[in-house]
Amino acid sequence: MKFIDEFRDGDVARGLATVIAKEARTDRRYHFMEFCGGHTHAISRYGISDLLPEQVKMIHGPGCPVCVLPIGRVDQAIRLALDEGVTLCTYGDCLRVPASDSLSLLKAKARGGDIRMVYSSADAVALAQKLPDKQVVFFAIGFETTTPPTAVAIKQAAALGLKNFSVLCCHVLTPSAISSILESPEVRQWGTVPLDGFIGPAHVSTIIGSQPYEFFAQEYRKPVVIAGFEPLDVMQAIRMLVRQVNEGRAEVENEFSRAVSREGNRKAQQLVADVFELRKSFEWRGLNVLPYSALRIRQEYAQFDAEARFSVDYRAVADHKACECGAILRGVKNPRDCKLFGSVCTPENPVGSCMVSSEGACAAHFTYGRYKDV
Repeated sequence: MKFIDEFRDGDVARGLATVIAKEARTDRRYHFMEFCGGHTHAISRYGISDLLPEQVKMIHGPGCPVCVLPIGRVDQAIRLALDEGVTLCTYGDCLRVPASDSLSLLKAKARGGDIRMVYSSADAVALAQKLPDKQVVFFAIGFETTTPPTAVAIKQAAALGLKNFSVLCCHVLTPSAISSILESPEVRQWGTVPLDGFIGPAHVSTIIGSQPYEFFAQEYRKPVVIAGFEPLDVMQAIRMLVRQVNEGRAEVENEFSRAVSREGNRKAQQLVADVFELRKSFEWRGLNVLPYSALRIRQEYAQFDAEARFSVDYRAVADHKACECGAILRGVKNPRDCKLFGSVCTPENPVGSCMVSSEGACAAHFTYGRYKDV
């Protein structure tokens, strides 16, 4: 296949659905977690769940980088803008994530904070060059996909000798989140979240490759199939998972072979290793504090670390009591289980981060499928 339309062919999708229905045994249930928010939106947008047999169920995972960002990290960014007077740059999704005191970065901007949306870390570097009298901070979030561009920005700032550019680093790591899910009491101890396999993320895997997932297949006996974001990608991955479960196999298979290799992008990995190192611990929304699950800036580039340059220590903040984002990110609940969903909490007025991001499970469910569970 060469073109996007080929991966959205309805006739092929219905053919795959027929094959999945034939291969899925009627005497058992299959529960697969799509880790990435991009897959969640593909499943909702293209009605993939409607094509699957009753015994095959999809579970939302914690693969939305904005969703897993804890409130305390957004508070840090707000304090930088309002208290330290920096020019704060970040991606558009971050601007509307609810923070403490009914604030968000967008509301902090309305209070006078110099907060700007950028499309890339390079835009933040360019702004620092344009505004030499202002301290420009890039609020860097995301999984392994967005980490190499942040590393490039820091190296570029070093090469340019910029004294007014720094990064608030909140980059997190996919394997740690998968480990947390598999070690959670709901999966490992109580079995209240049945989990037979994973659809592995696409963009992340172009960077880290398929090799890091082999541990989960070997140690936890959970098959992983890396898939692209198009509907036929996802359906083929589901078929491959069903087949592995039926055959008693637990392997890492790569449906997205047109973009992902076992080794990944070595150049990008080396770039990240040059600039970043592991944090000992980092708090995730819904997953609590996870060891060695995020990155921080190495000492060699400490002059570009906003946490070192400014007095903005991290303070943990509890989520809204009625918001179920944390449970949804762990796969324990789905959006319809939240009392706020679709009433108090909507994309126009989000209470939790899962309704904010373009990759959030609640946003996907609200946009494409909120009435189908009724």
